[in-house]
Amino acid sequence: MDSETRTFHTGDRERVLDLTAEVADFCAGRGDGLVHLFVPHATAGVAILETGAGSDDDLLAALADLLPADDRWRHRHGSPGHGRSHVMPALVPPYATVPVLEGRLALGTWQSICLVDLNVDNPERQVRLSFLGAA
Repeated sequence: MDSETRTFHTGDRERVLDLTAEVADFCAGRGDGLVHLFVPHATAGVAILETGAGSDDDLLAALADLLPADDRWRHRHGSPGHGRSHVMPALVPPYATVPVLEGRLALGTWQSICLVDLNVDNPERQVRLSFLGAA
């Protein structure tokens, strides 16, 4: 297995950040196998969805409906509603695995690999990319 960690800037607002090009770059020339992404943070996740046509904003809106940024959360340090960021990975897991064929991501036509971050208190995120080649 080959593995490396990359850093991404998510800033000071809720964000769906498209990582597809970075992951494709990591997989280029590696042949067949699987690429696994893991976010070693308690408040971020990885989603595979269409981006650029509003779905990324729709995801943030759906998460805001399910996990409002208010004072209901028992986990209360940080910005208001920060506790919801700690619940989000139960809905948007901190990992994803994608097949790789001949060094190319085997995603569907409209699928993108995205980092989902509701935590406005942490502007930098680490993502571990691991490639497991075919035997």
